[in-house]
Amino acid sequence: MTIWICQPIPLVFILSIFPTEYQTPPHTHKQTGREMVKPWFTLILSSMLLIAMSLVHGIDQDPLAVEEWFKNLPTMTQKQTHLHFYLHDLVSGTSPTAMRVAQSTITSTSPTAFGFLAMADDKLTTGPEPNSTVVGRAQGIYGSACLEESGLLMTMNLVFTGGDYNGSTLSLLGRNAVFHPYREMPIVGGSGVFRMARGVATAKTHDFNLTSGDAVVEYNVMVVHY
Repeated sequence: MTIWICQPIPLVFILSIFPTEYQTPPHTHKQTGREMVKPWFTLILSSMLLIAMSLVHGIDQDPLAVEEWFKNLPTMTQKQTHLHFYLHDLVSGTSPTAMRVAQSTITSTSPTAFGFLAMADDKLTTGPEPNSTVVGRAQGIYGSACLEESGLLMTMNLVFTGGDYNGSTLSLLGRNAVFHPYREMPIVGGSGVFRMARGVATAKTHDFNLTSGDAVVEYNVMVVHY
């Protein structure tokens, strides 16, 4: 498996790939410095963005590359990866990361708020502190799916944004009994570096504010992948 690392691209190299006429715009009138710079600067900027986009993920996602990856699958060695991070679920304040989007006719009277649904884009960090290094986002839906206790149905994509896992994802689907000390949920798939992933995510509440509803949850994720 090839891991691509995005490196700064020298300006001299970028200029070298453009024809001379783009590097030096034709003079139809006396041009100001700004007018002379604008055409080729736009091309350079566009090229840098295109090159960066192709390198941003940890693995080539071009359809032909994906097909070749699957052809090589029988000869690949299975890997095991342990991930540890903290999820910050903020439902209060001026910048919440999870918001209720629907509820049932009995949600307001149910002791477990049965039937409510929330859409989340929660921050994943290396530590429990709000200013810890961000390593990704937990994006998806969770909702109350139990009438007898606080049990959430979790359908989340763990989207990683840094290091070797940049651009890769893990898909989580399971039951989260939020007041249990530990909650085990299946990892049912992945993308990028985590193609064909399967495993287990174990959640443990680090902090829960009964007044605001905000929570910080510690996650340990074990996955096997290729």
